[in-house]
Amino acid sequence: MIGHAERMEAEFLVIEISTARLEASNAPDLRALLIGKIDAGADQILLDLKDVKFMDSSALGALIGGIKKMGPLGTLALTGPKGAVQQLLKLTRMDKVFPIYASVPAAISDLTG
Repeated sequence: MIGHAERMEAEFLVIEISTARLEASNAPDLRALLIGKIDAGADQILLDLKDVKFMDSSALGALIGGIKKMGPLGTLALTGPKGAVQQLLKLTRMDKVFPIYASVPAAISDLTG
């Protein structure tokens, strides 16, 4: 199960992940969360990872599933990755696939400006 909170900011659905470790045991839940929101019509999603301390390849796969589902219909951006999560995104070149921002306000400013 993935701990998270949701809120709307501007036209963005902000999903704040509170689970510290995104790994094989909860990656299917992460994927289901993202796909469910996209299927429900969310086309501007900011996934806030500021509280995530660790992410493995299964969680990366879940994120990729989300961005594939979104396709050209909208935006799925990551906000707040740091430490090991930020390093993993750079190492796997996912920083070239996902728009990544330091914070939710920075993402909103850039994406609406």
